[in-house]
Formats: sequence, C-alpha cells, structure tokens
Amino acid sequence: MSHSFENYNMQESKFLTPFQKKALLKSLQANLQPEYRRRIEIMLLADVGKSQSQICETLGCSQEMARYWIGLAEAGLAHKWNERPIGRPKIVNDQYLARLKELVSHSPRDYGYAFTYWTAQWLSKHLANEFNIQISDRHVNRLLKQMGLSTKRKSSSPPETDQIKDAGITICDLQSTSEPNFNWSLNLIQANK
Repeated sequence: MSHSFENYNMQESKFLTPFQKKALLKSLQANLQPEYRRRIEIMLLADVGKSQSQICETLGCSQEMARYWIGLAEAGLAHKWNERPIGRPKIVNDQYLARLKELVSHSPRDYGYAFTYWTAQWLSKHLANEFNIQISDRHVNRLLKQMGLSTKRKSSSPPETDQIKDAGITICDLQSTSEPNFNWSLNLIQANK
C-alpha cells in the first residue's frame, strides 16, 4: 500500500531538512523495490506529523519498522535509507560454512571432545566459540542439509534384498547387574510388498 506525496508541503517539517525532503521525494519517483519505497514513505509521513500507528495503518508496515525509520529520520540520517540491506542480516559467512563442513567430516575427538559423533547442538557451540556467531542447532541442521551433509550416522545394516527383509531383535533383562537372566533373540522374516 503506497501513499501519494503529490501534495506534500515542502515548508512544513518536523525534522527533515529541505535537502533531505527533496532527495527523498525524488527517490520515490525512481523504480524502487517496495521495501525501500516503504522506508522513504515512513520518514516522509513522520516528518509531516503522522504518528507511528497512523503510518503503520497507512502503509501496512510493522511497528518495529516504523519506529526504526522514524528514529533514523529524527536523528538526521534520512539520507541513509538505502544503505541498510533489506531483510535479516546474514551472519553466517563462507568461512563459517567451510569450517562447519570441515568439522562434520572429522570426529569430535580430533578436537578434544569425549564423544564420537557430532550433534547440531555441539557443532553450534563449537562454532560459537571459534567465530563468536550464535546460531541455533536447528539452523545448523538447515545449513548441513543445504550442503548435503548431516550429523545423523549412516546405517551400517546390509542393503535390503528385493524379496526378503531380515530384522534381528534381542530382548534382555536390563534390571540385572550381572549376566542377564533372560536373553531371547527373535529373527523376523517379512516379505517385502
């Protein structure tokens, strides 16, 4: 939802200089991405006295976005409307990704840990110590998936045949501290359908 600034009064101003207003209005005439256009419109509407709520209702933007760009305009930094990238900042860089790939291809024991297999949580902790970049273990798993990698161990079972699947199940008494009293082994044979 865009706002028309054809009748914008160049004389009335809360905090923008005449030069800033002229530059912002000229930028609005260019073929801008909607996110950039909205930034400019927020600052211009705030400059003519519109409240944050009115701006959000008019432009359909979030309170946080309006507050940020109003604050920038009030601070005299309206000319920096296009210096801030659109969207969330990207904190994971190529160096981080290369190190993640390197870590997952080696045992954690190579890096002084007592365990044998990486988890996304431990990868996240290790990389946070190295790069001072905090990301969730879910995000680590997403990054690994994008690289075609995983922390999941590959199954060491033999490949299934076309006709018969053999699954061995061992049941034992876990309560006993010495040798188990009961130890049954079941072999289930199931025909694939």
